[in-house]
Amino acid sequence: MQQEHMSLSLYQRILVAVDNSKHSDAAVKLAATLAQAQGARVVGFHVYAAQLHERRFLHMEPGLPEGYSDSELQRQRSVHESLISKGLRLISESYLDRARALCEAFQVPYEGRLAEGKNYQEILREASSGEYDLVVLGALGLGTRRRSLLGSVCERVLRSFPGDSLVVRNGQKWAGPIMVAIDGSPNSYQALAQGLTIGAAMGQPVEVVTVFDPQFHIVAFQRLADVLSEEAASLFRFKEQEQLHAEVIDKGLERLYGSYLRQADELADLHGQKVQTTLLKGKAFQSILDHAEKRRPSLLVVGRFGQHATEGSDVGSTTENLVRLAPCSVLVANGAMEVRQGSDQISEAAAGLPWTPEAEVRFQRVSAFAQPMVREAVERYARQHNFPQVTVEVMVQARRALGW
Repeated sequence: MQQEHMSLSLYQRILVAVDNSKHSDAAVKLAATLAQAQGARVVGFHVYAAQLHERRFLHMEPGLPEGYSDSELQRQRSVHESLISKGLRLISESYLDRARALCEAFQVPYEGRLAEGKNYQEILREASSGEYDLVVLGALGLGTRRRSLLGSVCERVLRSFPGDSLVVRNGQKWAGPIMVAIDGSPNSYQALAQGLTIGAAMGQPVEVVTVFDPQFHIVAFQRLADVLSEEAASLFRFKEQEQLHAEVIDKGLERLYGSYLRQADELADLHGQKVQTTLLKGKAFQSILDHAEKRRPSLLVVGRFGQHATEGSDVGSTTENLVRLAPCSVLVANGAMEVRQGSDQISEAAAGLPWTPEAEVRFQRVSAFAQPMVREAVERYARQHNFPQVTVEVMVQARRALGW
């Protein structure tokens, strides 16, 4: 691993959205906890909508009883405008004062700021000013209802803010390790870096988990078998492909994802930390949620995107599901950390075996998804039989020996 890409950074200035809800109070407390551990400053931010209320009042004027003179109507407008503008500002300042008191209990520097306008737009404008390296949001606000999972303000900010976002749930009583989910992507290693930083600052143990799905290909092939004609199955070489997935790809996936955990272990060692690693099987978000129910983490840390990120998306589907469904607070880390493979990775030697040009050409017939696992299987066969390089003949022999 290259150590120059492994710097772990503390948060220095934390923005927390305040709306006087229970989730907001929990967000302020967690922001203060992080600030206390990392020597950061907290800025409480509240948005009030005086102009919106004024516009609504004007829209209701046609419904007023007959007999209102123009002068009386103007007086009512003036009174309403004064009450709304001044009243909402006074209420908003009291929200910030409460956040100040919560931060003072943690003895962290605090500043309160107000803005008038549309809540999520103003939070995004403030968050994107360049002053902050973390935005903390309550998962729900004052508009919470029984089936609410994630508030609209929280979701909109999360999708649009380009930095780290921490979504906090009220009433969390879990106090287990910090749990970091990785999948070998640069985004997930950035999440690991932030999880290690927080763990070190707060004296919390860190558990790293990764998930591969051995059932997906089985289900896919079973469904495919139901619709393929005999001619199509013969052309597709269905039985051979099924065995290829069972013998090479699924086993290769387990080794591949196990290597991600070894990378995580190496990264932690570089910074004098120890982590617990866990390899899970199943659908990624579901397996992580199930494991979280057992481990009861104090915080779940994930990257904004994973291995299958596509251009134009704002957040990965696994991350989105975890933020929405996890019963604990979730830190979504942005950015990417490139991690080179160390010696204990997929290949059993420090460097892969050489391949002849003819073998490389033949190898390109393998689907891009299967290539890492097939290459590993062929090279492992070649080493076991003391072949100094991979040739077309070695590939043919490996295929016959492995049954695919």
